[in-house]
Amino acid sequence: MLLGCIADDLTGATDLALMLARNGLRTVQTIGVPAGKAPDAEAVVVALKSRTIPAADAVAQSLDALRWVRAAGARQVFFKYCSTFDSTPAGNIGPVADALLDALGAHFTIACPAFPANHRSVYQGHLFVGAVLLSDSGMRNHPLTPMTDPNLVSVLARQTNHKVGLVAFPEVDAGTEALRAAFARLRKEGVRHAIVDAVSDRHLMTIGTAVSDLALVTGGSGVAMGLPENFRRAGLAPARNAIVPLPAAVGHAAVLAGSCSPATLGQIEAMRASAPAFEIDVLALAEGGDVAGDALAWAKPKLGRAPLLIYASQPADKVASIQSRLGRAESGEMVEHAMAKIATGLVEAGVGRLVVAGGETAGAVVGALGVRTLQIGPEIDPGVPWTAALDGPKLSLALKSGNFGGRDFFTKAFQVLG
Repeated sequence: MLLGCIADDLTGATDLALMLARNGLRTVQTIGVPAGKAPDAEAVVVALKSRTIPAADAVAQSLDALRWVRAAGARQVFFKYCSTFDSTPAGNIGPVADALLDALGAHFTIACPAFPANHRSVYQGHLFVGAVLLSDSGMRNHPLTPMTDPNLVSVLARQTNHKVGLVAFPEVDAGTEALRAAFARLRKEGVRHAIVDAVSDRHLMTIGTAVSDLALVTGGSGVAMGLPENFRRAGLAPARNAIVPLPAAVGHAAVLAGSCSPATLGQIEAMRASAPAFEIDVLALAEGGDVAGDALAWAKPKLGRAPLLIYASQPADKVASIQSRLGRAESGEMVEHAMAKIATGLVEAGVGRLVVAGGETAGAVVGALGVRTLQIGPEIDPGVPWTAALDGPKLSLALKSGNFGGRDFFTKAFQVLG
């Protein structure tokens, strides 16, 4: 293993695994820390479910993953979080990054969530989603991790007792040596975490080259774009495209959507125009109704005709109303449990091609299905590939971050898979 990666949610891990495989590293994604030896891969992405849990628990899980990747021989460690830098007020980006640095005996790292292909850029330390600041995007209404401050220096400074600095656009744009000089300057100033600007893939490649000597790199999947080339320059990996064809897809097709992001809501609306759809009633769940059973009874007679859609996603105002009655964590857990039960029932009924939208939903679904390892396949939209389960039931899975994908993503996904 050359690169050991720790991701704070499942869909983000898949996004990162795709980036590494596309850029030439043989990559395998695991769901949780493996119990046995490492897969035969140059990069392993360990997917945790640590973004919204208490900070101490996130640290413990991340350190467990770190011990595993180091024992497997990883030469560098990458901590992956969302390209919208979203976290709870207490963390978990800062606490986890600090714990990983301490465990590695390191004193400096970077933080860069930029992903220009998905319209995420960092300029003067501020995160933009398209042309608007993060705080003016749909992330301000995220049901679990609302983001109202676009200044990443101030966001991260609230999550760590260490100094946070900035490497601004001019130094990144000037190239690798200027960027390394900026790192050296910040180190002398006692900075432990450096937010790094990036507005293009060229900047991400520059950053990737400049961090070759860091024990720990943190960021979104975009900043990992340049890491495989470091291993090639060192003679440790050949030049290649490491994405190989997936096993032939079999079985019926379905979409499960739990994300309430504007992107997913648009994708649901688009699919509903041409496909059968079932809406999960969260309030009925809270009242003890067998909503999962109802969804399966609705779905089973329709399997085989065309991909079908089951969703719990709602606009921000409805989400706020539900959370005010049921609680933020409680309502989310009910949806996750229902989606997991539905996924299990669909697979038992012959579904073999499954798209899941939303990191929390995806984590619940793969956990219920017993999937622990994923092979990375072709890209559907930036940051979202098809994958194949290497254990558990024979499945083709597309695990989509709520914010990713075009409006036609759900229908396009099955066309890509064939």
